Amino acid sequence: MASKSCASCLRTLQRQSRSIATSRSTAQFQARRVFTTSSSRRVTLPEPNQGPTTSIPPVDPARATGEHNIDDKIRKAGEDAEGARKIGGVMETYTAYAVTEELYKECAAQADYSIPQAQDSDAEVPKTEDGEDLGVGMGWWHTELGLQPTFSTWSQVTMLHMYLLSTRFRLFPPGVDRTWQQHLLDHFFYDAENKMAVNHGMHARGTRNKYLKDMFVQWRGLLAAYDEGLAKNDAVLAAAVWRNVFKASENVDIVKLAQIVSYMRRTLAGIDSVDDQKFMTGRMLFSNPADEEKLVSLKSKMMDLPLDQAPGKPMPPKTKK
Repeated sequence: MASKSCASCLRTLQRQSRSIATSRSTAQFQARRVFTTSSSRRVTLPEPNQGPTTSIPPVDPARATGEHNIDDKIRKAGEDAEGARKIGGVMETYTAYAVTEELYKECAAQADYSIPQAQDSDAEVPKTEDGEDLGVGMGWWHTELGLQPTFSTWSQVTMLHMYLLSTRFRLFPPGVDRTWQQHLLDHFFYDAENKMAVNHGMHARGTRNKYLKDMFVQWRGLLAAYDEGLAKNDAVLAAAVWRNVFKASENVDIVKLAQIVSYMRRTLAGIDSVDDQKFMTGRMLFSNPADEEKLVSLKSKMMDLPLDQAPGKPMPPKTKK
C-alpha cells in the first residue's frame, strides 16, 4: 500500500516539474521575442504609469513628513538652483546672439553702401584711385563727411561703432562680457564675408579668408588706438580716427574730424548712463554726428590763453643761439 502511494506521488511530482519547465521556457521565449524582434516602425509607447507591466514606476512620491527630510529639501533646492544657473547660461548665450545682431545692424547701417553693377555680370564696376570698387551710399558719413562708399569705408565706420559698444560690454559681469563681444564680432565678419561674395564677386573662400584675417588685425589695432585716445586726450583720439577712417589723408577736414571725436565722446557717455538690463534689450539708436557741429564751432576759452599758461605739458625752454 505504501509503495503504491509513493509511486503515485512520484508521478505527480514528475508531471508538475514538466509543467513548470514548459511554462518557464515559454515565458523566456516570449521575453526574448519582445526585445529582439519588435519592429521599430510598429513600436507603441505605453501610457505613463499604465499598469504593473510598465517599466516606468508610478509617480507617487511619498510625502515629506517630519524634520528628518530637511536635508533632502536643502539638497533638492541646491540642485534646482544649479539647474537654473545652467539654463540661465544657455539662455544668456541665445539672448546675447539675438541682441548683438540687432546692435550690429545699427552699426553696419551708418555707412552702408550698395553696388548696383554687382547684379549685372556684364556691367563694369567703377573704381577709386586706389582701385577699390566704388558703390553708392547715403548718410552723413558719405554725403557730408565726403567718404567714398567703398568696402573699406563701410568696414572702418562699422568697426568704430562696434568699438563704442564693446566699451560698454566691458562693464558686464566677468564672463558675460566676452560672450557679447564675441557675438558682435561674429556678426560683423559674417556680414563682411557676405559683402565680399555678393557685392565684389569674391567667390573663392581662400581670397575671402585672406581679407578677413587682415580685417581682424585691423580690428585689434583699432581697439588699442581708440583705447589710447580715450585714456589720454581728444588729440590722440582724433589722430586714431584720422589714421583709420580717413586713411591718414592730408585732405581731411579738421572740423569734421572734431565732430567725430565729439560724437564718440557723447555716445560713450550716453550708453554708460544706461543700466545693464536696459542695454541688453538692444533698443538703441546712434545719433547723428551732424548734431555735434554747433558744439565744435564754439571757441575754446583756452585759445585766448598764452601758450605757456595752457594746461598740459610745459613748453620746452628756449635755446640760445
